[in-house]
Amino acid sequence: MQNLIPKHVAIIMDGNGRWGKKRGLTRSQGHYAGAQAMERMIDASIELGIQILTLYAFSSENWRRPKDEVNYLMRLPVKFLKQKLPEFMKRDIKILVSGNIEALPKATRRALDDSVEATKNNAGLIVNFAFNYGGRDDILQAVHKVIYEVQHNHVELEKLDESLFRRFLYTKELPDPELVIRTGGEKRMSNFLLWQCSASELYFSDMLFPDVNKQLLEDAIGMLQKRYSFV
Repeated sequence: MQNLIPKHVAIIMDGNGRWGKKRGLTRSQGHYAGAQAMERMIDASIELGIQILTLYAFSSENWRRPKDEVNYLMRLPVKFLKQKLPEFMKRDIKILVSGNIEALPKATRRALDDSVEATKNNAGLIVNFAFNYGGRDDILQAVHKVIYEVQHNHVELEKLDESLFRRFLYTKELPDPELVIRTGGEKRMSNFLLWQCSASELYFSDMLFPDVNKQLLEDAIGMLQKRYSFV
């Protein structure tokens, strides 16, 4: 089974708020439960031999949510990363962030930047947080960078191809995911990794994200293994 494990798995972590409301809790309490589920997905990825795990933590559309919920989602990475960074270092986990982090509150941005810097030499599982990420924004900001590079004679327009263009995406350091998992019952991409997931296999689950465990990953990979062989 080990030689049939996808290298890069991406997860749209949907259903946190609904999970909280179903239990008479707040949406923010649902997001806290989602953070705990995120830890289980990290553990499961290491156990299964996945090399890269991208987690859709905060989309560029999430700013439209109630102010209290957004404020909590901005504080959550600060608390989570402060608590978990020593463990990530011990387990050789490398943190990356994909998205427009310049638009984030200072404390949130600092927590993300500090975690990336602290783990940059780690060689184990790569956990890539898609934070303030939008697929259309990703492509558009890449186009802006390409135009700048062409105007300043750093890139020849005639030599621009897919391989060169991808170097300007937020995920420039990563290969495309072979598998994208979405929890929460919805069957859409929600502006997630639109360029990168053009050939990815998609797995949808009705399970709300705080309820996920290793079995979800195993089921999704099992679906993938029926179609492809990663050797």
